[in-house]
Amino acid sequence: MSGAVPQTALPFTKMEAQGNDFVILDGLDRPLPSIDEAFVRTITERRYGIGCDQLLILTPSDQADAQMAIYNNDGSEAGNCGNGLRCVADLLMRKSDRNEASIALRDRIVHAERSENGIRVEMGSATISHACASHIEVEIGNPHSVFFEAVDQFPHDRNIEIITGQVADHIYIDIIERGAGRTRACGSGACATAVAIWHAEQHTRPLTIEMPGGCVTVCGNPQEILLDGVVHQTFSGHYTIRKPLQKLQQST
Repeated sequence: MSGAVPQTALPFTKMEAQGNDFVILDGLDRPLPSIDEAFVRTITERRYGIGCDQLLILTPSDQADAQMAIYNNDGSEAGNCGNGLRCVADLLMRKSDRNEASIALRDRIVHAERSENGIRVEMGSATISHACASHIEVEIGNPHSVFFEAVDQFPHDRNIEIITGQVADHIYIDIIERGAGRTRACGSGACATAVAIWHAEQHTRPLTIEMPGGCVTVCGNPQEILLDGVVHQTFSGHYTIRKPLQKLQQST
């Protein structure tokens, strides 16, 4: 029948926040396929799949509106994603016709609401695991190293934020995400940057964090971090489930 959706087609939503882009699979009302590394790498690949920095999987939760799992485009799983949380919150709010939402991660439940700037999410707390003159390591559900200057080699097992400039409360950063490479934005990285600056200056205040893809605002304190900024739905559709990426590449 013309226009019919194939049984192997999987509904998805594509969203972005400051150029940090996500494919969202909603398993709240329908079963999802098995999520393994090969599936993640294929659907997130920008030539063979839909393409994104991270794949976000929503499943039912007894404690929140949804449980969210986060997969980098190399197939690895992440523990937190501020921009992804804001995109999913917007999706859940539109779905429920409400102005607030709660989302469960592996180690925390976060709450989000609509704001004058877009979507504001309560990121929870962050801890500093190491601090020295060149960088500060921040744990915020996933590990970050915030560098105050570029170095010859950055660690590969952490998310990296490099502060490239600061004018009063306006901070400029570049980002290298563990498992995704260079990205245009990172919400948890913006929060980690704010926590590092608060620690270095021994003073908390709202900060505008400008990334290659745009700006967000981080305020609060290391125990109660608020991340605020715009999000957009770019498109939605149906993804045809196909053989894993490595098999596709071998056949070309």
